[in-house]
Amino acid sequence: MATLPPPKLMRSAALYISAGANNHPQAADWGDQGVVAFGSDRNVCLWYPQDPAGVTQILRGHHAHVRAVRFIPRLSYANITHLVTAGEEGSVFWWCLDIERRRLIGWEEFKGIHTSPVNCIAVLKKPTVSHYRRIFVTGAADATIQVWRVGAGDSAMPEVFQKINTTGRYFPMAAALSPVGRRGHLVLAVAGTSNVVQIFTADGSTKRAPYFTLQATLSGHETWVRSLDFVLEKPDGTVSDLLLASASQDKYIRLWRIHPGKHASTGKADGMEAAGALVPSNKTYRFDVEVSEYCVLFEALLLGHEDWIYSGRWSRSWDGTLRLLSASADNSLAIWELDEQSGIWVAVSRLGEVSREKGATTATGSVGGFWTGLWSPDGDSIITFSRTGSWRRWDYDGAEGKWEQKPAISGHTRAVTGISWSPDGAYLLSTSLDRTTRLHAEWVQSPGLRSWHEMARPQIHGYDLNCVDWINPTTFVSGAEEKLMRVFREPRAIASMLHRLTDSGDLSDAGSLPDAANMPVLGLSNKAIDVVDDDGDAAMLDPTDPHMSDGNGVTLDPAGAVRRSALEIDHPPFEESLSRHTLWPEIEKLYGHGYEISCLATSHDGRFVASACHASSPNHAVVRLFETAKWTEVRPPLAAHSLTVTRLRFSPDDRYLLSVGRDRLWAVYERRDSDDGCCYTLLQTFKGHSRQIFDAAWAPTGNLFATAARESLIRIWTRRDGQDKFSFALTIPQLHKEEENEKKEKETPEATKALDFWPDITPGGGLVLATGSERGKLAVLYLKLDDAGTVTVEGVTAPETEQDTLHKEIMQLAWRPARDGEKTLALAGGDGSVRIYTILD
Repeated sequence: MATLPPPKLMRSAALYISAGANNHPQAADWGDQGVVAFGSDRNVCLWYPQDPAGVTQILRGHHAHVRAVRFIPRLSYANITHLVTAGEEGSVFWWCLDIERRRLIGWEEFKGIHTSPVNCIAVLKKPTVSHYRRIFVTGAADATIQVWRVGAGDSAMPEVFQKINTTGRYFPMAAALSPVGRRGHLVLAVAGTSNVVQIFTADGSTKRAPYFTLQATLSGHETWVRSLDFVLEKPDGTVSDLLLASASQDKYIRLWRIHPGKHASTGKADGMEAAGALVPSNKTYRFDVEVSEYCVLFEALLLGHEDWIYSGRWSRSWDGTLRLLSASADNSLAIWELDEQSGIWVAVSRLGEVSREKGATTATGSVGGFWTGLWSPDGDSIITFSRTGSWRRWDYDGAEGKWEQKPAISGHTRAVTGISWSPDGAYLLSTSLDRTTRLHAEWVQSPGLRSWHEMARPQIHGYDLNCVDWINPTTFVSGAEEKLMRVFREPRAIASMLHRLTDSGDLSDAGSLPDAANMPVLGLSNKAIDVVDDDGDAAMLDPTDPHMSDGNGVTLDPAGAVRRSALEIDHPPFEESLSRHTLWPEIEKLYGHGYEISCLATSHDGRFVASACHASSPNHAVVRLFETAKWTEVRPPLAAHSLTVTRLRFSPDDRYLLSVGRDRLWAVYERRDSDDGCCYTLLQTFKGHSRQIFDAAWAPTGNLFATAARESLIRIWTRRDGQDKFSFALTIPQLHKEEENEKKEKETPEATKALDFWPDITPGGGLVLATGSERGKLAVLYLKLDDAGTVTVEGVTAPETEQDTLHKEIMQLAWRPARDGEKTLALAGGDGSVRIYTILD
């Protein structure tokens, strides 16, 4: 067993981090320094919407999905920003950030405060009392509300000073906190899995902790309330009424007015109650705080959304006009303003899906509603995210007087199971358990301005996707939790777009490509279609139109038809285009396996596709070869394993095919050329490990490969000159220290789950092997292979801090095809992230 040198600090630069947002209305917030924080699986991602680089930093520490994220308003003299997050494990996290330098200073986890998932966080946005200017509350599924306070100073930690049990034992899902009146009083609104909004108040004018008491229960909503937000009606320093917006699953937003002093109730419009219409209630809720009197009135009912409303957020324009942004499951955002002449709140702008596109099925990428709507600190930008985990962004164009959509970020929402670089290294394909295959590429805005983005979503499937690989620069094959593989080819519209935006790709064969692709209603196979003109609305809605049929009488989804201008763009596609207009047509299905596909690989010359499926017997644990010239299977299948094959890899020169599996075996098949054609035959099998083998990788020399298994060992196997078979060369021990769980019990040693060799030999004749562990740790090994075939470890590098690792396993690693010695590594994460790093020497 090799003796490893002490690990050195890995010098790397993140080129791209792609991660989808968690589907929770409270899982994102836009801070006063222009940074957006959002939950992505167990991570908290930081994103500057105006920065084309996308996600710039990931904070890890949570042990379950992040559900709630809120920034704490900064003290006027502070350069430090604090962030509060909470998740399904019930813990509350306090993060200390230096936003200007984009670095994490420190963090703290508070366990045991809640015993169930935390659903919401509310902070005091613009406090007027110096003693308790930093107060926040957390509401959880344990039917409690915890009130926290933070002392002065950047190093102060929050502490709980009050626990409130909800009346009726409902689960809080939304909360809002604000000062009210001139005496330093505070008001807290809480709602959730009931149809009421509870109002709590506290006296914050003294140095005593401001304890909250229940003062009123506001009724009117018909079902659960999802969002609450306060705003002062007049921000000029005078005594001002406080407006509360409550958004509900009943498809309505209710506005409530909290007035310092007594106020008469308002009456209903004549005849409206008799007609059964929803109208403001004339009930006035009155309460006292110390010596001050307050009352709550129902102000207005906002109608217009067609489905659940997930969020309602206030903002104030440059001229002082109040605006409310609502996000709904009907795939739309609405901006509401008060019409001064009529006194009615009206939707002055609507953003999102047009009615024609709302009919898209889930299989073709229906966004599934907007989960939240966020204003930028200056109120000139809006962002939202949908079920697909992708963000949308609009900036206000003052000259044109309208909202313009701008590029945002996207990412997978479940574990990324496979990644593959195109042969020329221009594109990266990723596939995931979220049932999508995504193509990532570098947008070349100018020679000195490049940034990575999702450029296409070639496959949106009905099954979890397990593996993907390129056949040639325009064709790829994927495998899923089904018994067949599917082959896709790039359409003309996508080829033209990629060539224009990425300055790569070959259009010489574009004339033979189909225009675009669509998916039949309730189908799984993408069908080639022609694009339609922008004014071809009638044809799009006519099922008999040839554009809407695959030629076999199968009707395609009209909402997924591709307009001619949809991809004639000078920027990365927006989410609505990614979901509907960037599908690739399916050109072939490859059958033969008896169970779900577990892994696949394509030869470097594009002639063969090798695949395997889940198996519990030798009959199904075979490797099947398909030739791509006629898409036929090469028989007989390759038999060597008795259990599921977990990885297949062709050697760089395609002379060998390597397979590893759960049965602890590796097998090498050698290519044989004859007059009858080309095929692979079994050369050697060997029980190389004592536990199941996870991954394997070929070195660029073609006569050496590495295997990684459950027993936390990496082994190197070589074929020396004059030998017929591969033999053991080196064992590399566990790369990472053992960790201890909360009970201080010794855990199973950390195993390596992913391997890949850099596809070139270093100037000194060495090899570079990247490894990824089941706990998300990355390491790079530098190996030396001498003329006698002896392998030694020359060095090891690893990230400096835990924040530079993944919170879940690294599912796969892939080096980009070498470009002038540049070492670019892509990671597929079990946390749903796709990351691209440049490893610096």
